[in-house]
Amino acid sequence: MKLALLSMLCGCVLLVDGPSSAEEPTVACDKAVTQADMTLCAQKDFEKADAGLNAQWMLTRKAMADRDASLSAEQRGGEQALLAAQRAWIAYRDGQCTAEGFAARGGTIEPMLVIACKAELSEVRTDELKQLAETIGQQ
Repeated sequence: MKLALLSMLCGCVLLVDGPSSAEEPTVACDKAVTQADMTLCAQKDFEKADAGLNAQWMLTRKAMADRDASLSAEQRGGEQALLAAQRAWIAYRDGQCTAEGFAARGGTIEPMLVIACKAELSEVRTDELKQLAETIGQQ
């Protein structure tokens, strides 16, 4: 009897219709008014900027590796220099954006400020990496 009741209760829980953890909330970012929605939109902007940065990073790193391969052994090192610069840049971006978030420390807008900063700096870095690839003759 207890087992039948438990099974019935479990079945009812499974029938409850609600968003699954895999579903992402949808927000019309051009009409976002709540802080939660604006922060979600900032996150989407950052994800797009980060994807663009990662794509350009792969192209620029390959261009630098190809350039290194065309140089004599003592002239190589561009790819390693680029990697060191990118690691330093990530630390800079994260620290700078955390600092910018202090303008609203403890407020509900703080996460949005940090995320928006990361998106903006990532877009700038993407352009820098693209220019570097173009400078060394590759895209």
